[in-house]
Amino acid sequence: MKKVDVHIEICREDAKLPEYANPGDAGMDIYAAKEVLIKPGQTCIVPTGLKMAIPEGYEMQIRPRSGISFKTPLRLSNSPGTIDSGYRDELGIIMTNTSCNKIDDNNQLTIDTKGNINGSYVIKKGDRIAQMVLQEVPRINFQVVDSVECIGVDRGGGFGSTGV
Repeated sequence: MKKVDVHIEICREDAKLPEYANPGDAGMDIYAAKEVLIKPGQTCIVPTGLKMAIPEGYEMQIRPRSGISFKTPLRLSNSPGTIDSGYRDELGIIMTNTSCNKIDDNNQLTIDTKGNINGSYVIKKGDRIAQMVLQEVPRINFQVVDSVECIGVDRGGGFGSTGV
């Protein structure tokens, strides 16, 4: 296990630390620390209330939760997101509501709503909104060479060469 120091924002004292749902899971669930309404076509940052000191040589990858992606039109806009080891501000999850038409705003949906219904979605405080994975990041030392054709195996073909 790798230690990651975390600070809970004073204004969000009841923020929840990320948790593994099951033994052996790669990703930890991330919780919303504040209620946020995301209207169709809107992109919002959902605060988590957490600041982290990610160890040097690592990144924190932010990934979607499959249930939200399957059951709602909510998407993580920069997936997978990368939180670098030098970042010390509050972790925010960038979510976009890809709904193409608007349902009456009085009928606000939640991430528990099934059927991938278009409309405005309320992210409630305490909702599991994404997952994160700590990943080691090797440093690259580029070396300029005359050609790469003789290094390793050239599989041949370019974009789309293996079909759709």
